[in-house]
Amino acid sequence: MNRFFSYILLLFLFSCNSEFDANDFAKNSLIVDAHINIPYKLNSQLVNNDLYENIATDTSLNFDYPKALAGGLNIPFFSIYLPSETENNKTSFNLANNLIDMVEKVVNESPNEFFILKDHVYVGNLPGQNLIGIAYGMENGAALEGNLSNVTYFYNKGIRYITLTHAKSNHISDSSYDANKQWGGLSDFGKTLIPEMNRVGIIVDISHVSDPAFMQAIDLSNTPVIASHSSLRHFTPGWERNVSDEMLIALADKGGVIQINFGTAFLTNINDKSKGYNPDTYIHADVSDVVDHIDRVVELVGIDYVGIGSDYDGVGDTLPNQLKDVSSYPNLIAELQNRGYSTRDIQKILGENFARVWREVEEYARNN
Repeated sequence: MNRFFSYILLLFLFSCNSEFDANDFAKNSLIVDAHINIPYKLNSQLVNNDLYENIATDTSLNFDYPKALAGGLNIPFFSIYLPSETENNKTSFNLANNLIDMVEKVVNESPNEFFILKDHVYVGNLPGQNLIGIAYGMENGAALEGNLSNVTYFYNKGIRYITLTHAKSNHISDSSYDANKQWGGLSDFGKTLIPEMNRVGIIVDISHVSDPAFMQAIDLSNTPVIASHSSLRHFTPGWERNVSDEMLIALADKGGVIQINFGTAFLTNINDKSKGYNPDTYIHADVSDVVDHIDRVVELVGIDYVGIGSDYDGVGDTLPNQLKDVSSYPNLIAELQNRGYSTRDIQKILGENFARVWREVEEYARNN
């Protein structure tokens, strides 16, 4: 369906509240989920079982083609996740390539379901069609191995954002999870990496980094940055992995977007994280908790700086009630609509804010 007519239809549905259909809204809007962990999940299945599930069909995973189609998902950013130990054992570069190659194989075997999306120009044509455009984000810059030329290398492989570090401080940045804050933020290499990513056209992702690194990356970047799968520290006091109000304001001032993580630990302080995950006592968050985070972002910095980065297939059995897999985005849409968000606002949250950052990063790279 032509996007203009889709937009008119959605305006009409919103004007007739009793006729609002969140499923139709999802299928006629651009939905970008900035963080889905399918590649590493499939690789783990391959290592353990010598085969992996076919995501073009129904699977046990949070993401597959039938679920994505049902939920209206257009662009999943597949995480090329590199565990922290891969830096020390020098396997990160090879693992990144292996994960990318595996996704390419999956896509080549399912051309009626998937294609690799490398340019934001195609983004506006995606709503209403049945092909899912897979994009890549690298979770942990360890694979760069201290070599700036690898930024261009991985751009050519399809990587469109890089999360600077993960659970341990690496050669780029200190980690929010690691007591060893060896760099006081970004390393010297990390400080040269940011403008190189800008030059090449890769989005800077500051999920997982320490607070000083977060602020330094924003200051050094010539383009908006993202937090691809983070939520707000306001709701989880003392947890450095989430973003403080001060950090959120700095992110928005740069034009960046925080993509709200759906994991219960990111959303609520109900469960004592120091006691670990116990499925017998674990209290799951709800879709309303996700929207509470969105509400606070909008309250503090406005509607243009929030999106979704679910962490599907990455946070295990900690997903909120009503948001258990990629078929569930209509439940999020319905909750947003119930809270009074307009058609335009919901479309920004679902994907247009992220698409704007992607466009600005590409435009900077073309012009500089």
